[in-house]
Amino acid sequence: MRVSYGLPYVTPDHVIAWERGITSPGNSELTALAGVLWCSPGELVGRPRTLREHRLARGLAPEDVARAVGLELLAYLRMEETDAWRGTDRQSAALADLLGLSLPDLVTVTGRDRKLAELLRNAVTTRRQAPVRSLAKVVPLDRRLLAGVLQQLHQDYHGRMAAAVGRRGGGSGSGDACRDFLDRIVEHFWTTVTTLTTARNGGG
Repeated sequence: MRVSYGLPYVTPDHVIAWERGITSPGNSELTALAGVLWCSPGELVGRPRTLREHRLARGLAPEDVARAVGLELLAYLRMEETDAWRGTDRQSAALADLLGLSLPDLVTVTGRDRKLAELLRNAVTTRRQAPVRSLAKVVPLDRRLLAGVLQQLHQDYHGRMAAAVGRRGGGSGSGDACRDFLDRIVEHFWTTVTTLTTARNGGG
């Protein structure tokens, strides 16, 4: 890496820190590391989670992404560095197309997963009207599908709660049985979306 890629400052300690997850390689460092190991940057990243990781997995430079989605380079780099996407709906759509993002990935990359989790937790733990309209602003899916997903999640949560109360006699620990469900509510949401969509399409 020092000789072939012009990174004289990289030492074995740097590589050890990357391997242990103490620090992360920068763009040029990751490209150089992939070259040394004869693999793609995406293979080193694993399953991409952040905007930067998705870009690297596609082998794109920041300039490529900024130009494709219609952003100034510095503005895009700030979004990438802070994990705070500020693009418009049109720019988000262009980003998803360029990086091959699924809808769950797009929601995560654009920082909407926190709002999604908040809406879902409120929907399943209360008896208030399901926030389908608010949810549709975060996740652009058919509202009838969203209503069905929320109803299913609400039933699943309260079914678990009832089972926990029955087992423990309603003690103070009964709510703990549902904590994992709420912690993984976004994961349950996407699973239910897939299940109901498949069912509506006749299982195909």
